[in-house]
Order: sequence, then C-alpha cells, then structure tokens
Amino acid sequence: MASVEELQKIVESYVDLVANGTPDQVADLYADGATVEDPIGADIRDTREALVEFYGVIAGMDKATAELHWTKIAGDTAVFEFSLITETAGMSFKITPVDIMVFDDEGKIKTMRAVWRPEDLQQL
Repeated sequence: MASVEELQKIVESYVDLVANGTPDQVADLYADGATVEDPIGADIRDTREALVEFYGVIAGMDKATAELHWTKIAGDTAVFEFSLITETAGMSFKITPVDIMVFDDEGKIKTMRAVWRPEDLQQL
C-alpha cells in the first residue's frame, strides 16, 4: 500500500493536472477499471476513454486554475477539497468540490467520487 506521503503527492498531482495537464495525464493517475462519479449521483465513468472525455471538458477551457485547500488520508482513502476556476468565452466559473478517492496497492486511483451540487457552481 502507498504511504500517506505518497498518496498526498498523488492528490497534489491530480489537482495540478486537472488544471494544467492533459486529459491523458489525469487518466494516467487511475487504475484500469477505475470509476469516477462526479458529482455523486451522476453516471459513473468506468473506461479510460470516458475519463479522457470527462477531463477534456476542463482542458478545452481558455484557462483553468486549481488550488488544494486540505487533505485527510487514512489507509487507502484520501478526502480533499480544492477549488477549480475555469474561464471560457469571457466568463469565469468556480467550483469547490470535496473529492473522495480510494487507491489500489500501487497508488493508482480505484474510485473517485466528487461531492458537490449544481448550485455550488459559481459564476464569477
């Protein structure tokens, strides 16, 4: 199992790559067969192609920035809050989800569930 320090680095990489990386780089953090439910209640994405498509929406924005606020890690699970600000077509939006990730023994993400509601999306 990955150490707390290793999982913290993966979380930090995830937040950075969501804003600054490619969809493929984000997908590389996931294990084969991983699932993403973002937000909780949405359709579950469970293929690499679905993950690349999902993160591609952010990559298609004119600008994106992200900031990690806090992380709690226990065993194979990390819970963290971050803010994502996107800009496109002269408009800016901010979302601050709380993500719950479970990792496999190699430190790859097995599941990611994001806790937020549509009304949490703020236009800036």
